[in-house]
Amino acid sequence: MSHFWRLKMMLTWLAVATAIVFDASSLFAASPQVVRPAQPVGGPTVVQLNQQDGPHILLRLDMADMIDRRLRATRGDIRTLLMGAKIGFNGLAVSGKAVQVRITDPAQIDAAKTALSPITAPAADGSVREMTLDGSEPGLLKFLLSDEGLKHQTSIAIAQCIEVIKNRLQELGVAGPVVQTTDQDGILIQTAGVPDRQILGNILTRPGRLSFQLIDLSMPVMDAINGRPPVGSLVLYTQDDPPIPYLIEKRVVLSDKNVLDAKASYNAQGDERVVVFRLDSKGTAWFRQITAQNVGKPFAVILDDSVISAPVIRERIDSGFGQISGNFTVQEAKNIALLLRTGPLPARLTIAEEAR
Repeated sequence: MSHFWRLKMMLTWLAVATAIVFDASSLFAASPQVVRPAQPVGGPTVVQLNQQDGPHILLRLDMADMIDRRLRATRGDIRTLLMGAKIGFNGLAVSGKAVQVRITDPAQIDAAKTALSPITAPAADGSVREMTLDGSEPGLLKFLLSDEGLKHQTSIAIAQCIEVIKNRLQELGVAGPVVQTTDQDGILIQTAGVPDRQILGNILTRPGRLSFQLIDLSMPVMDAINGRPPVGSLVLYTQDDPPIPYLIEKRVVLSDKNVLDAKASYNAQGDERVVVFRLDSKGTAWFRQITAQNVGKPFAVILDDSVISAPVIRERIDSGFGQISGNFTVQEAKNIALLLRTGPLPARLTIAEEAR
């Protein structure tokens, strides 16, 4: 898949009014729906890695990425809670291992603390309090990720990564793999009969995050690059050479969570390999609404933080089927479909060691 990102990709929605070369629904008729596994109870067994473990891949959790995602999620929660309570604020930002926000009206400080109490509530199992509140500076509320919270989040991320890895190994047809933790942030994968562990490791560590987001037309993208993007937007690039920039709204219209299934297929009309995917009912309904409200406007298809397509919405889209097409090889199309079927990793993984 090393040259996948250099491919010029296009997303074509299979709308009812569009002439379809094949019946996309038939591709999924005999396939069970993809069910994302729940977090395992009790956590995985920790093992010690040694030289006698034989062929293996050792992966490590990217702690910085995991912390960043947790804090950005908290920032979004703070914004939602304060707006819902109609409390004015500014300066909402991530700083170190904290998220801070300034309440504009001092008289609303107590109301803001009440509205934001879910941020510091104990985790669902009641075991730890992930975020703590520091309100020592007047008007400024600072939510800090605790050491216990970081450990808790790491445990959850590792357990979820293991489930995704197991699903990917199963989809790849790898026989008898053993997947275990080696320490707090390490995952050991032992396999037999795999000719190229580097390729396997690259597939297992692909984040696999797909999202659909509207393109911000409020200012030219070069102005955003040379100055500052509008609040709520950011600049993302394609993997072309040279890369093409787009000003993207941060709000996610649809994500991989709305993808029920995906398959590699062949489009005879375009004489190309494609990946056809199916949305759930919520995703289909939501996209129907978004496309109806934004006819004539472009939106971006983003895979792992890179823009892979930026088509214009021509009409309201009622179908729950989508198609990603490009100059794929058979294996590339299969790999992309596999990523969509098995879901994204909760945080980035890096390859720490490979032994044959």
